[in-house]
Amino acid sequence: MNDCDTHYWWPCKDGDADARRLYRRHYSCHKYKDGRNPKKIVGPGEYMMLITKTADALFVWRKFIDKSGQTGVNCAVFRNEGDLKSSGLIKEAVDLAHSRWPGERLYTYVNGKKIKSTNPGYCFLQAGWQRAGKTKGGLTILENVT
Repeated sequence: MNDCDTHYWWPCKDGDADARRLYRRHYSCHKYKDGRNPKKIVGPGEYMMLITKTADALFVWRKFIDKSGQTGVNCAVFRNEGDLKSSGLIKEAVDLAHSRWPGERLYTYVNGKKIKSTNPGYCFLQAGWQRAGKTKGGLTILENVT
């Protein structure tokens, strides 16, 4: 994948069955009314899909033209169902993103209304990210500052 050492993540392709299984439990997963169950989960643009060796965590980076006006590489999905510390997984995913897209801003959106945590985005903050405002729709924007 690149020259960056990885302890947790393995690259996978859009359409990977384990990645799809994890994504379907993520709050951002689109549920089609007609029951469609698409194989692919990443939209247009460049992407880097990462899954842990035990297939219990998923991270998707996506570089695309964001309608909200944000620029850089977006963390489109992060889901951790395993025992590994989320902030450590995020830090390693950041290193991998910087290796592929050097100098690019990294950002994500957090929907506090759909997360059980009393501090939405806490694992990103613990990984060195900071709040960078809100979208018109009320999502919190976080960006990497490391």
